Amino acid sequence: MPHRTDGRGNPTGDSDYYALLARHDAMRLRRQLLAPDRPQAPASAAPLAPPRPALHMDDHDLIARQLSLVTPFEDLIAHLYDVMFRRHPYLRSLFPESMAFQREHLARMFHYLTENADSPDEVTATFTRLGRDHRKLGVRPVHYDTFEDALREALRLQAGRQWTPELEGAWVRMLRHAVDAMVAGAEAALTEPPYWHAVVVGHELRRPDLAVLRVKTHEPYPYRAGQYGALESPALPHAWRHYSMACAPRPDNVVEFHVRRTGPGGVSDALVARTGVGDVLRLGPATGTMTIDDDLPTELLLVAGGTGLAPAKALLEELATRRPGHRRVRLFLGAREAADLYDGAWLAEFERRRPWLRVVPVLEDPAAGGPAALPGAPARHGVVRPDSTAYVSGPPAMVRATAAALRAAGLDAGRILHDPVGPEPAALPAASSVSSTSAARW
Repeated sequence: MPHRTDGRGNPTGDSDYYALLARHDAMRLRRQLLAPDRPQAPASAAPLAPPRPALHMDDHDLIARQLSLVTPFEDLIAHLYDVMFRRHPYLRSLFPESMAFQREHLARMFHYLTENADSPDEVTATFTRLGRDHRKLGVRPVHYDTFEDALREALRLQAGRQWTPELEGAWVRMLRHAVDAMVAGAEAALTEPPYWHAVVVGHELRRPDLAVLRVKTHEPYPYRAGQYGALESPALPHAWRHYSMACAPRPDNVVEFHVRRTGPGGVSDALVARTGVGDVLRLGPATGTMTIDDDLPTELLLVAGGTGLAPAKALLEELATRRPGHRRVRLFLGAREAADLYDGAWLAEFERRRPWLRVVPVLEDPAAGGPAALPGAPARHGVVRPDSTAYVSGPPAMVRATAAALRAAGLDAGRILHDPVGPEPAALPAASSVSSTSAARW
């Protein structure tokens, strides 16, 4: 579903569905503003809805013991979507044409939930962030109810005769705990747009498979250096992918992204090969905790592989606005070969003007003159100190390996910051970020 624009790239309309959702949010905000101190119903009043069942602490053990009944999750998810689209055919039009990424994302969600059901506070924090992010997809509580009904039937189909009411109750409580957090996250974000329209004002191919995009939003887009946001291209309606912002916030509302094409036909392909200046994208809310606190550490390590340079570049721009003090910053930048260091000119000039920064290229090919592995580079250079703070960005396998190498070198895990990278590949093929890879609808 393309976005219609006028001659200046301004959106002139969208589907009736999204217009209705926007009016719905506006009406709820208006009610909140007009009656901010509306008294709550007395405790004796009848509830508007039956209370949600509480998450039992033994649910995790019960689900884990019987997990083989409903795995592999890929089969469970196939049943789930078959049930949901059979009961509610109109829902299919709200999803991307290809469901492969959608199914993969949902499998990660199930893995995360089943592995962390005994950590309700962590689940609450994760799904609260997801609920805020999912507003851009038009998700409403009624959609979660539809999803729950379909999941119940899918679980019964997958498990067959061995399915029990006790096990179904544990799954429903686990799901509802996550859903309640998502609804709370969406409610807390009511005063911000669910997404921003962003006009492409710059599109530079640095390599045949890599583009630097600069987009300008029509209103301020709130984010912090080190965070990421989801982009949707009109070439692939309803398909969103997360990309890190490659700049610190700017007063002109221009945001930079680095996009590497990972394969044909996907969002990255559309952004690299089928996007140009003047096109209108949609940008979801910023998220991520790989940010710099006010209490700035003096020893910072940035380890970036590939387009992981994007958040590192944003962090460097922010650091440049801080008072230098006795700060030392080292950026270890990984690439296959020297030609892959696509922002080398910018980095060289930035480093020349900042005496507190040292950039260390790390090439994968020893024949090209560099060490063989990025994860161990900080330890090999002897710069890992107990008071260091490390920011790691790049492919999930590289992030996991680097975090492990830093811990082995003596750096406390709490001082190693990176975006979520999901379970190990042994647990989930092609695993990557639970919250940063996709903002799938369900």
